Amino acid sequence: MGQVQETRVVIGTADCDALGHMNVARYFALCNLNGFAMQTAMGWPPGATVDGRKLSFAVVHSESNFLSEVMEGETLLVRTDIAAIGTKSATFRNRILRQDGGRVFESHWKSVLMDLDARRSAPIPDVFRAALERYMSA
Repeated sequence: MGQVQETRVVIGTADCDALGHMNVARYFALCNLNGFAMQTAMGWPPGATVDGRKLSFAVVHSESNFLSEVMEGETLLVRTDIAAIGTKSATFRNRILRQDGGRVFESHWKSVLMDLDARRSAPIPDVFRAALERYMSA
C-alpha cells in the first residue's frame, strides 16, 4: 500500500447541524481539505504555479457512503489515497474513521486535473503522475 494523507480533526459546534450531529456538507469539506493537503505534500499546492503551470484537481463524480453518525467533540481521522490514475484524471479514495478505527464515511471522487488559467482539463504531467503513484492504494 502507498502513502496515505492523514489529518486529525475534532468536531466542534460549528460542524454540527440542528439534528445535533455532523452536517453532511462537513464530511465533504473534510475530505476536500485533506485532498488539498495531499496535493500540497506532492509539491503541487492548489492554485500555485509549478513548472510554469497552475494545475489542480476538480471533482467531476463522487460516490459516498455515510456509515456512522458523528457527534460534537469526537476526534476523527481523515485519510486520502489514490485508487486510480488516468490520462487527465485521478480517483481519490477518502475515508473518515474514529480514533479506534471505526468507519464513519467513505467516498471515491473522480477528479479531473484542471489548467486553472485555461479553465479546462489537462493531461497529468509525468512528475505529477509519479507523485500520485506514491499514494496508490493496494
